[in-house]
Parts: sequence; structure tokens; C-alpha cells
Amino acid sequence: MALIVQKYGGTSVADPDRIANVANRVVKGWRDGNKMVVVLSAMAGETDRLIRLATELAEDPDPRELDVLLASGEQVTVSLFSMFLRSQGVPATSLLSHQARIYTDKAYGRARIIGIDTARIREELKKNRIVTLAGFQGVDEVGNITTLGRGGSDTTAVAVAAALKADLCEIYTDVDGIYTTDPRLYPKARKLRHISYDEMLELSSLGAKVLEIRSVGFARRYGVPLVVRSSFTGEPGTLVTVEDEEMEIVPVSGVALSRNDARVTITRVPDRPGVAVHLFRPVADANIVVDMIIQNTSIDGFTDLTFTVPQGDLKKTLELVGPVAKEVGATQVLSDENIAKVSIVGVGMKNNAGVAAQMFEALAAEGINILMISTSEIKISCVIQDKYGELAVRTLHDAFGLENPPPKKR
Repeated sequence: MALIVQKYGGTSVADPDRIANVANRVVKGWRDGNKMVVVLSAMAGETDRLIRLATELAEDPDPRELDVLLASGEQVTVSLFSMFLRSQGVPATSLLSHQARIYTDKAYGRARIIGIDTARIREELKKNRIVTLAGFQGVDEVGNITTLGRGGSDTTAVAVAAALKADLCEIYTDVDGIYTTDPRLYPKARKLRHISYDEMLELSSLGAKVLEIRSVGFARRYGVPLVVRSSFTGEPGTLVTVEDEEMEIVPVSGVALSRNDARVTITRVPDRPGVAVHLFRPVADANIVVDMIIQNTSIDGFTDLTFTVPQGDLKKTLELVGPVAKEVGATQVLSDENIAKVSIVGVGMKNNAGVAAQMFEALAAEGINILMISTSEIKISCVIQDKYGELAVRTLHDAFGLENPPPKKR
């Protein structure tokens, strides 16, 4: 008997028939003697529908009230799911965030889980009930409803699995695993049998939409065995796990593309201590994530500073940075939304030389100019013009032979 946490995304519970299909899959695990905790998203398209309703009534909806509204999507799903199970004679209980005691900070729309009191969940499991949890949501210290942001149900599932010390956490979605790149961008993409936590963290942060980055962070921190599978087939999925020797054989495991970034350049910034923090502090205080940062060599005591932020935060970033740039004496603030970020990821980079040169050569051969470069121990990212995004993915996938399974370690 195992304790299993399963998460099903919006496409998996998009209508009553799919809800019933998921329920039957869960019941099979329960009848096999496992303790089952199921985390559900809202039905496909429901969150977007609720956002549209909100913006029809308020151009800039109040964040607290918007979270109250958006949390209702998961409430509908878990109640319908448990209704169906009970109609089939299967004991089940649905729990919302305040009932499951999933506690978060106060950052509406992008809250972070800070603790889970598992007593109520364990109580229901002891009664041999299937526990159905509303994903994507929590409550702050005074009981206000919060939401975790896009992909937040993944985070709920892994955090609950970690808190319960579950034997396995399965993320069910509309794809049957993690691929070397998005198969919709390149049909040659190959499904991976397994991938390291660190590689998955990088891919999630770089545009891969299979897993939400915070969920992978929880899995790595607490050693949660994580499997990504399709809810529509019985095919084995991809295991996200600790790094092993086999993963180090090849330098690159995957290629990611992000079109959700915008570039900001502040020209002629005085090159003196304290200026950078003066520019970035308002952005940080607004919970805007800054990704890549490049500062040019100082000339005559001035430098250009370029960084990227999510496109959705560009307007707010410019509003925050503009007055500060003027205050410190910078010349102007420029922005560009027509960019893409293409990245290669692989733990094998640590032991293989020449990966960056191979990447740059492949892009240059296709006439793709690199605007910005960022690296880590297992990642290289290049900002390029948006029109070259898909070409860059195909080019790099071919350059590193990712359609071919890696050789076995001798």
C-alpha cells in the first residue's frame, strides 16, 4: 500500500465525461489498496473566463477580490469529482484550501505556500476516503483566499506530497511526458525516460510549460518522486529525479523557447556604486521577476544596462524604472517585446567542453543574431528576435542530435 498524490490539469477535467474518466483512474488506484490524494485544476478555460468577467466590470480588478473569484473554478471541479465518486459508492471528500489548511503569504495572484497542516487530510485518509483537494489556492494568515499563479495546481500537488511524505506524486496532463523540446514546435522531439530535478527546474524557468517551476523546486528540496504522465493514455511518463551518471553522458537534454519576455534598456547610466540597486529596488518591491541582466563596459563613467522581465510586467516595470532613471541621470529607457529566449539545458554541460561554441555556431549558420547571453552551470540562454524563435529551436535540436536516444554508459 502506498500514499499517492495525483494532480490532474484543466484539460483532464474539462467536462463531465473527462471528470468521470479521471475518477475511474483514481478509483483503480484506491481499489488496489493505495491511499489517494487528488489535486484538481479548474476546468479548461474556466480561469480565463473568470478573468474576462472580472475585467468587464473593472479595468484593473482588486487583487484580493480577483483571487476570491478565481478560486471558485477549482471549487466547482473538486465538488463535481467527489459527487461522482460518492454516486458510485466510493467514499470521497473534497477540501478547499482553508479546509486542507494550505497556508500562503499575502501576494495575491502569485502567492507562495509557506506551510501545510496535514491533520485534516490524514484524518480523511484514515477513514479510507479519497481526498480531493482544490489546487491553485491557499489562505493567508488571516484567512484571505490567495491563488498561486498559473500552473499553481502543480505546486499544490507537490507541496502536499512533500508534507505528507507521499511515496509518489503523479502530474497528469495532456502530454505523455517531458520531451527534448515542445513537440508542437518540432515533431522530432523525443520523450525522455527521466530527467534531473535541476534540468527540469531550468527548463521550467525557460519556457517549458509541462511543470510549474515552484513545483519542481518543492520536489527537489524534499526529494519527492515526480512523474509526468498523460491522463488520456496508459503510456509510461517521465520521471523527474536525482541526477545520475547516465544523465551526464550527453551535454544537452533539452531545448526551451520562451516568448513571454520583454527587454528593457536604460542608456547612459552613471557608473557608480548604488545606482543599480536604486533602479532595481522598486521592481523587486513590486514582485516583478528580473531574469537576464547585462551591463556594458563603462565608457566615460557611463554604461548601458539591459534586463528582461515578463511581458505582462513590462508596463509596470517602465512606470517604476522611468522616474528612477531620470533621477539618477540616465539618458533614456527603451523597451522591446519582439524578442524570444532560446535555451539549451543539460547536466552533461558540466563535463563537456565546447557546448557554447557549438550553440553559437549553429545559430550563426542560420543567420540568427544573438542579442543577449546568459549562462549557468547547466544552461545557456540566448535572446534573439522573436521571428527566429522556432527556427532556433529546430536548429539547436538538430545540432545536438536530441532526436537520438543517449548511448548507454559502459
